[in-house]
Amino acid sequence: MKTLRIALAVCAVAALPGCDQAFQNSAERNYAQAEKKFDQQEYAQAVLLYEASLDATPKTAEVHYKLGLIYEDQIKEPVSAIHHFQRYLALDPKGAHAKDAQKFLKEDILKLSATLGNGATVSQEEAKRIKNTNLELQKKIVQLKGELEEAQKARAAAFKAAGGKIGALTQQTQKPLIPGVRTYTVEPGDTFASIARKFYKNNSARWKTIQDANFGAMEGTAKIKPGMVLMVP
Repeated sequence: MKTLRIALAVCAVAALPGCDQAFQNSAERNYAQAEKKFDQQEYAQAVLLYEASLDATPKTAEVHYKLGLIYEDQIKEPVSAIHHFQRYLALDPKGAHAKDAQKFLKEDILKLSATLGNGATVSQEEAKRIKNTNLELQKKIVQLKGELEEAQKARAAAFKAAGGKIGALTQQTQKPLIPGVRTYTVEPGDTFASIARKFYKNNSARWKTIQDANFGAMEGTAKIKPGMVLMVP
């Protein structure tokens, strides 16, 4: 039933509005790759790619809804599910999934409260504290996601300022870490290729998989330095 529910949320996302065709194509490629990862049940990688296709416009509301279902049904992270259901309702409050999104929001808040309370009976004062904690967590998630969306907008603006030439865009922005995703701390002398060899059976050709997961599709190679924490799909 859960898989069916997620499947019903899949839709062909319309061409994302952007400042140029290159940015639009990049978002569409991320969405297409996310669909493949989802079909292969590689949900953590699918999440990274789905989020890379977001641009904070109403046309990507469906992507937020699907992310909410993945976080709820597959990854079991109600806080992240809450954020994406809220974003769906904010972008498309009268959308086809509005009622379901509101229902899932209530369920996830109850799940979060039960988790924080370890399923035990709590006093009225403790219940109030847990509720306030939940609200603070939700605000923090919304803040972090908002910062990510602002970075995506800045990237689109940079494309426009560069005259639509990807090569002219040199700024790199690292994505926020996704809870539960495998990570690696960069050591002196590391490159994407050397990191790929460590995780993919000496296959350095998969270096771009790691770069895309952390910086999105971009021209050239992102700069990494010791101490940076990278997501490894």
